[in-house]
Amino acid sequence: MTRTGSVHSARTAAARTLFAARGPVPPHRTDRPVALVTGASSGIGAATARRFATGGWQLVVSGQDRRRLADTAAGTSAVMLPADLAAPGGPGRLARSALRATGRIDVLVAGAGIGWAGPFVTMPPADIDRVLTVDLNATLHLVREVLPAMVTAGRGRIVLVGSVAGCVGVREEAVYSAAKAGVAAFAEALRQELRGTGVGVTLVVPGPVDTAFFARRGTPYRRSRPRLTTPDRVAAEVWHAVRRGRDDVHVPGWLTLPGRVRGLAPGVYRRLLNRFG
Repeated sequence: MTRTGSVHSARTAAARTLFAARGPVPPHRTDRPVALVTGASSGIGAATARRFATGGWQLVVSGQDRRRLADTAAGTSAVMLPADLAAPGGPGRLARSALRATGRIDVLVAGAGIGWAGPFVTMPPADIDRVLTVDLNATLHLVREVLPAMVTAGRGRIVLVGSVAGCVGVREEAVYSAAKAGVAAFAEALRQELRGTGVGVTLVVPGPVDTAFFARRGTPYRRSRPRLTTPDRVAAEVWHAVRRGRDDVHVPGWLTLPGRVRGLAPGVYRRLLNRFG
């Protein structure tokens, strides 16, 4: 074995030892691959859950609205686990319940999220904390709880739902942009740590999506560009990304352009952002 191969093997073994240190994985209770989807009460999460069900996967769906969660699970064999991921210990309880119910988690789609729009100086401190807790902190804690079983099994994929707001920064969405930028950085860092473990990380970067997200945040979407896309389109991209092992997905695809312009011509990027951002 070459020195590079030896280093790679040692890194893999160390990663598996680290992530497996929290205890044994329960015996598998289903032969079908299992997808745990959060935020599955509506929007991208619900559409993604339905897409995986169509593909023959066993679902574990989580959200806060029990009625809407039941609508998502209708007609499937999905296990429903209502949860508030922002509550202390919420991510850990959800991960343990999912593993007890199915014995395995092959894919985590972290789709839970909230927004807030308005001038940053008018944003109540409690809302700052809640956006960061739901969109960033809870996501990190849930991934931390799910990863040990995946690494021990030597397979799995973490799908993190970011936003174009985390790539370019959107005026009057400063905290939401900060949270989603954090998710993007976390995805890249975690991907490097998991090399050689058999576990992959996909970052999905959608533009504005036609869901109840804007109604819940209290401010409708008023921009002419980018246009609203559908949650089903995002769900289809998540499905293809998992099947193909893709690291990054933008929906629609042209959303990769702002990042490229930023890297090649920062001045042009800033002028465009000042006009359209």
